[in-house]
Amino acid sequence: MKRGSNSWVMMGATVAALTGLGGYLAGHDALAAPVNPAPTRPPASVAPTSFADLVEKVAPAVVSIDIVGKAKAAPTALQQDDPLGEDSPFGPQLRRFFNLPQGQGRGRQRPPAEPLRASGSGFFISADGYILTNNHVVENADEITVKTKDERELKARLIGRDPATDLAVIKVEGAHFPYVSFEDRAKPRVGDWVVAVGNPFGFGGTATAGIVSALGRKNVSDSNYVDFMQIDAPINRGNSGGPTFDVYGRVVGVNTAIFTPSGGSVGIGFDIPADVAASVSKQLIDHGKIVRGYIGAQIQDVTADIADSLGLKDHKGALVAAVTSDGPAEKAGLKAGDVVLDVDGQAVDGASDLSRQVALVSPGQTIHLRVRRNGQTRTLALTSGTRPSEEQLADNGEPSNSGPGERMLGMRLEPASSGGLKVDGVSANSDAGAKGLRAGDVIRKAGDRPLASVADLSGAVDAARKAGRKDVLLLIARNGRQLFVPLHVDGAPG
Repeated sequence: MKRGSNSWVMMGATVAALTGLGGYLAGHDALAAPVNPAPTRPPASVAPTSFADLVEKVAPAVVSIDIVGKAKAAPTALQQDDPLGEDSPFGPQLRRFFNLPQGQGRGRQRPPAEPLRASGSGFFISADGYILTNNHVVENADEITVKTKDERELKARLIGRDPATDLAVIKVEGAHFPYVSFEDRAKPRVGDWVVAVGNPFGFGGTATAGIVSALGRKNVSDSNYVDFMQIDAPINRGNSGGPTFDVYGRVVGVNTAIFTPSGGSVGIGFDIPADVAASVSKQLIDHGKIVRGYIGAQIQDVTADIADSLGLKDHKGALVAAVTSDGPAEKAGLKAGDVVLDVDGQAVDGASDLSRQVALVSPGQTIHLRVRRNGQTRTLALTSGTRPSEEQLADNGEPSNSGPGERMLGMRLEPASSGGLKVDGVSANSDAGAKGLRAGDVIRKAGDRPLASVADLSGAVDAARKAGRKDVLLLIARNGRQLFVPLHVDGAPG
């Protein structure tokens, strides 16, 4: 998929850092120690003349991973630039980033299905054979083979995986494997040197160097649990799941994605930070899965337009687009249109921040949400549930029908059988078109008004204009989900 002339490519966490993972994992082999022990003094402030000693120390812990997966039909010509399709958990603009054998996924005809063969990277995080990698490297695997730096080939089994952060843990049998520990003593800073090691294009044991370019990158993926670290060390297909080290040889990130106009590295790479990887890998080893808190609400960021349409002074907080029937949020009285301002006294910056805070809550724990509703602030007590799997949260389809309809705000509308107004067409030059509304969408509400007719929408638009607002806030239903979208009320074509 393209963004302008560029594209995102997946190479291939949960939220709070767990320190001392190296010590925890070393408990599996009491005589073992990581190959990257903690430093006793910081390195020189000048640029290093060589990374040879560092790479020699940590490279034995990095492995290549080959998988044989479930049979899939080869893509058609329209899919040939993205041989693994668009089913990445990280959204349609991110392509998975592990290495396919030459020629696989190409061609204009659809030949018979063949087993998927691919390769990626990973690294030992314990002496007794636990390996961290990306979920997308192993999620479709029927067979997993690990190749070590000393040319051994070992069969691996899946311990657990977390699609929400694109992390997974596998294990090989044996003992005294060289392993590495996570950085948990000092956070990397922008400008720090880093070294990435992995299996790009099947060339195992490859090391590249660069610096930390940025921290806390959001909107790199659909994951609400990861703020990514951006690096400029060259990473390519097959680097999925490989580690990025600081100059001490400690893992500061897990290679995940690159931004590229050509499919190759241009020096804009993204890593899952070490604290996220440490937390997720520990839970996967202990329990085989990740358990997160859950309130049962669809949420979104409060944009400047949305803030204006709600009469808010700023755009902090998370806007509730829908609540799950009989879920924790509905039971606590949370409603669509509420803006969640803080959780247990901790301010909420946006939707991702709320998701992370809720994910940290243990199922059954009571939390207090401060929300803004119709210009007033109130506090709701809510008992957290257990977040379902990503598969269980998958969308349900919603059919749509075409018809003549009435026109308003650049859309052709008619009453929907399930309530609200169904969109049958959108003008390309309208604000609705610019903001992504499309045929099949159903408008449930305008402001706080449920809609049954176009006249209801017209009344809501008039009310927004009289209140001096530039936008009217529409609640849109699409494919089983709901989302608030602000549309301009002045100068909008009918």
